[in-house]
Amino acid sequence: MSENSAAPGTPPATAPPGPRPEPIRFFGTTWVDHDGGYGLRRVGVAVGSLAAAVAACFLLRFAYQGLEIAEVGSLVGMLVIAMFSICSAIAFRKTWEGFAARPKDPAREDSLRGLKSIGFIGSLLAYFVRSLTEAPGERLRRTEYEKARVQFEKRRSTRTGNPAARRASGRKRPKRG
Repeated sequence: MSENSAAPGTPPATAPPGPRPEPIRFFGTTWVDHDGGYGLRRVGVAVGSLAAAVAACFLLRFAYQGLEIAEVGSLVGMLVIAMFSICSAIAFRKTWEGFAARPKDPAREDSLRGLKSIGFIGSLLAYFVRSLTEAPGERLRRTEYEKARVQFEKRRSTRTGNPAARRASGRKRPKRG
């Protein structure tokens, strides 16, 4: 069997020159042209993240009931509620900020990973709210992609002609004998 599995006479599939769009989780690169079931994927992500957040709330409720059955005291119950509430709020905020801009300090984001995993309900809710308007992170990636395309076109247009024929700042080179 030959290495070329394409039909005879068809040109090989080559990617167009230039920057490539960064894929988004659950969307791939369908966000670029809003094709390939983009709308259905957005609906699926919104429903899925909301369902996961509701399921997580039920899970936390069962855990809280376990604490009540164990009779650990009202102080522990209040601390657990406060911890999940604060961590969820911080996780929501950090996840929401991550959709708009790249983190300035990746080391700090790594240190917040544990806090964000405790407040996973906030992250799920941020994902749900953002997916109502666009794919989460689409605006950031679209801005970066369009900027890269403009820079690529600019570099490409300045490279026309023979670079050996260019003169440096109008000075003539002496001819070699």
